Amino acid sequence: MDRGTKEATVEELKGKLAKSTSLVVADYKGLTVPAVTSLRDEFRKAQCEYKVYKNTLFKRAIAGTPMEPLSNLFEGTTAVIFSWESPSAPAKVATKYAREQAKFKLKGAYYEGTVFDEKGVESLAAMPGKDELRAKLLATLQAPAAGLVRTLAAGPMNFMYLLAAQEKKLTGE
Repeated sequence: MDRGTKEATVEELKGKLAKSTSLVVADYKGLTVPAVTSLRDEFRKAQCEYKVYKNTLFKRAIAGTPMEPLSNLFEGTTAVIFSWESPSAPAKVATKYAREQAKFKLKGAYYEGTVFDEKGVESLAAMPGKDELRAKLLATLQAPAAGLVRTLAAGPMNFMYLLAAQEKKLTGE
């Protein structure tokens, strides 16, 4: 790889790091090509990008940034998973895949200025995703209105039940 290509790769990496919400670092040594292809597809479905870079180029891209403590994770075969949308998405997919494939090992992650180890990646995976948070917010916003509707409807419904019971009593059913 010539110097110009390396510099372009470092600049590309800096751009990706600037716009990513989180990233996960993993060891993929020993995985077959079909396994890596299926893994890339899983990450793509979760709006993440799985990419392999030279360790030295990645270390050069994160030098002088808050991500610099990640540099000790870049030893051996290393893959980086970027997330553009949900910070927990790459951790969820990577953790699930690491449980299924013994050869895929989590090294660490980065999220909002914090570097996580393997256990931290699992805790990041336990965070609710964007859709789960939206559902919780929607339920929270709907709860008072739904409670009001139930309260307002309870009086007439109870009156209807009373009339039905009285009708049954009078008709002898």
